[in-house]
Amino acid sequence: MDTFETDLAQEPERLIDERFPDPRGGTYWPHLVYARPDGARPLMLDLRVPEGAAARPLVVYIHGGGWRIGTPKYDNPTLRRIDAPGRLHAAGFAVARISYRLSGEATWPVPLHDCKAAIRWLRARADTFGVDPRRVAVMGESAGGHLAAMVALTGDDPEMEGAVGETGGSTRVAAAVNWYGVTDLWSIGERREPPPDGAPRMEEALIGGPRAANRTALEAASPVRTVGAAAPPFLHQHGDADRIVPHSQAEALHAALKEAGHDTILDLVPGADHCFWGAAPADRDGGIMDRAIAFLGAHLGHAAPG
Repeated sequence: MDTFETDLAQEPERLIDERFPDPRGGTYWPHLVYARPDGARPLMLDLRVPEGAAARPLVVYIHGGGWRIGTPKYDNPTLRRIDAPGRLHAAGFAVARISYRLSGEATWPVPLHDCKAAIRWLRARADTFGVDPRRVAVMGESAGGHLAAMVALTGDDPEMEGAVGETGGSTRVAAAVNWYGVTDLWSIGERREPPPDGAPRMEEALIGGPRAANRTALEAASPVRTVGAAAPPFLHQHGDADRIVPHSQAEALHAALKEAGHDTILDLVPGADHCFWGAAPADRDGGIMDRAIAFLGAHLGHAAPG
């Protein structure tokens, strides 16, 4: 652990005072530590809260990277152009971009427990940050979409909460946006060839064992197998030309939610590959986020300015 991380681990609360004016308006906290798991790196998030006297609705944004790489700032040229966190902030939402332990650091369900710990930590400090603890949504892309869906489907489930960070607070969310996440970890392996170097598949690294011997574990970590009596409204946005996570993954979760009587919207983006590469300019430069913002605003009771 380097000196910076050691300082973070020892003094997380002082970093709440390290706030900065956000160039887009409001306040930015860049280095917030939400948990310090034993033997692991400090788990961090950054938070942007727009200007305004009223408490803001909060969107917890979970990065992708195949569960094995990535940080809260993880992106690529297309995601930078879409700029989901920036668009959400401009629309009046507070945005927390969170880290979680990757598959080289821990196995399932630890990444889920980390995401839930971030939500509990933020809710416990809602007054400090000027966010509304009753209006919290989760949004994620790729691996983060999978985690966002699992967070949304297991809110306050004692068997899925874990003991990371602060315990006792609610992890229920009011809405979920799933960007091209894997929703069935068993079926995704049926269409993928094993890596040529003998390394485990991404989903195998996540659950910590080979696919053939771990079907039960893969299914238990799958949103399609987790749909129950309670679920918040879902928006699934997925490219219909995705070659990494086929859009059938979004369709499967959408169908399972619909069959269970839950509010769910499937938004297939024409011509878009993974990360919305190849999406038409109208979608890439506005439409995708316009629809996400409208969905979140409807379910968080928030009207975007302008």
